[in-house]
Amino acid sequence: MTSWWWIRHGPTHQTAFTGWRDVPADLSDTAALERLDAFLPDDALVVSSDLIRASATADAISGSRRRLDSSPALREFNFGDWDGLTFPQVSERDPHLSRAFWDNPGDLAPPNGESWNDLRDRIGAFVQSISNEHGPRDVIAVAHFGAILTQLAVATQTPPVKILSQKIDNLSVTRLTYIPSPSAGPINHCP
Repeated sequence: MTSWWWIRHGPTHQTAFTGWRDVPADLSDTAALERLDAFLPDDALVVSSDLIRASATADAISGSRRRLDSSPALREFNFGDWDGLTFPQVSERDPHLSRAFWDNPGDLAPPNGESWNDLRDRIGAFVQSISNEHGPRDVIAVAHFGAILTQLAVATQTPPVKILSQKIDNLSVTRLTYIPSPSAGPINHCP
């Protein structure tokens, strides 16, 4: 089994949709980063999204752990035309779609963006690939709210509409155990 230690990147202080926009994380809380580093397994691989808020967070906690290349496969939702807009702006621009996107997540996508199912499949394929390639071990993945939620939904078999209310704080840890095989996915959520 492979244990995935999902870390949400450091805070960005953004108040608008922040998907693929490359905004930095505030990593000034060095004490929190040190506590996080001390909590994580010493012999784990470290991988992150290629967006700077995740890759810089991964660099800050990787220490002597083996750092894999950052990957666009671990990016947040592609919010498309909504990226950089506030919730009220999106609601005004696309009133029906913006509500349905959150109330009935699945195949609905923002204009020029991706759906919940697209994100889930993208993240799941990456998890399967790394798990199969590196065998049973610990993997620390620094990613984003949506990326982590998709894997938590799969692991707990929770519908997307219910998992979206799950809180995933910045610099929090969500540990999932994965059995690598072509048809398996995350199977266990360890609080």
